[in-house]
Amino acid sequence: MKLRWWSVIGLGWLLPVSSAWSAEAALNSGDTAWMIVSTALVMMMTPAGLALFYGGMSRYKNLLNTLAMTFVAYCLASVIWVMWGYSLAFGPDKVGIIGGLDFFFLSGITPASLEGTIPTNVFVLFQMTFACITVALVLGSIVDRMKFSAWILFTVLWVTFVYCPIAHWVWGKGWMASMGALDFAGGTVVHVNAGVAGLVLALVLGMVIFVNDVNFSANLGIRL
Repeated sequence: MKLRWWSVIGLGWLLPVSSAWSAEAALNSGDTAWMIVSTALVMMMTPAGLALFYGGMSRYKNLLNTLAMTFVAYCLASVIWVMWGYSLAFGPDKVGIIGGLDFFFLSGITPASLEGTIPTNVFVLFQMTFACITVALVLGSIVDRMKFSAWILFTVLWVTFVYCPIAHWVWGKGWMASMGALDFAGGTVVHVNAGVAGLVLALVLGMVIFVNDVNFSANLGIRL
């Protein structure tokens, strides 16, 4: 009987110091490892997935252009995200609409910074992959129909003024998050966002008219 009571008392002393019961954020190696793997998987979806898929649906003469537009979208979005995109999306909330510029050029984020149970640097990279693949998704609606220079300009403007605010609304404690909106897989921030943008671009550019063009699809194998 005494042994049982001493066991209960000992368990009571151990529980407060357990990391699982700690109120403070603590680094979790398992969470960090899984987030790094997830980041790599999402990152591969753009060059190894979207680029080949869209390239396979474009005409022969536009195949390389489509691949290049996908890669440049990913590269530009990555740079924008590090410079000001992350701060606008996950910076301190400004009236529920946008984040502040406190993390401009990732200012104030150190290797010791934590976001929940993972390093903030890992969280930044994970969210960056979603910003990159979202703008790349929009490309599917304007393949063969937009100049390369126009696409570069669109990428910079759209990521800054459309993606970042919407990401803040849902994931950055904005007005949608305050209403209880949950988005675990990017349904709102990624898919609805990219779908609406693609529809608007298609309507603005108008219908495609092909004249005596028999070489439409580049490669069925690449597409599959």
